[in-house]
Amino acid sequence: MSDNERRRAAILGRLRDVYRRSPEDEAAAIATVEQRVFHPAPNLIPARGQLDLEGRIELFTTMARNVQAEVERLPRLADVPAATSAFLRRHNLPQKLVVAPDPVLQGAGFASQPLLRLRFGDADQHDGAGLTLAFAGIAETGTLMLCSAAERPTLLAFLPENSLIVLPSARVFGAYEQAWQELRREQGRPPRSVNFITGPSRTGDIAQRLELGAHGPRRLAILLVDDLQAG
Repeated sequence: MSDNERRRAAILGRLRDVYRRSPEDEAAAIATVEQRVFHPAPNLIPARGQLDLEGRIELFTTMARNVQAEVERLPRLADVPAATSAFLRRHNLPQKLVVAPDPVLQGAGFASQPLLRLRFGDADQHDGAGLTLAFAGIAETGTLMLCSAAERPTLLAFLPENSLIVLPSARVFGAYEQAWQELRREQGRPPRSVNFITGPSRTGDIAQRLELGAHGPRRLAILLVDDLQAG
């Protein structure tokens, strides 16, 4: 047993001692948790996002732009490299990018942009721009749903000041509950972490003025790609 495992066991042991339950109560608590995890009941689903696919994409785009995200719709995955290079030029940034080592993004054809210096892997403090792949979009709030995986490191969406995220157009759902249902259907259970991103990082705590980039990326670009399949 590692040191972290021993610490975890000690903490959980102390909690069990403080909140000791009868065997009957313990069994009921376990059954409740299992019911919620393996047979979840959907919460409220707002009517605002219950549209056809084109309607959901239009609503998602509007809501995301309302919170200072840049949204561009692309017909093909092969258009991503040029759109990425154009984003960097538009903001007077170096043609340098760290990309998630996802097979989808590796097959995007970045060789079409010979001036773009590329590295596949996780982000570090020296990376100014990162590109990764979202699992889904939520139309009702213009939110991205990102799922952690070895091929999609979580830091890529949070550490670089400029975050570019590819989102398959077919994966724009009306509500959060519907995105969760799709995740459970496809993967069975959630991955290590699921992150929701609505616009670039912001805070109003500094002199009650809106400041972007306080806790993460100051720019967020969403590349909606039509020819990426939902499966």
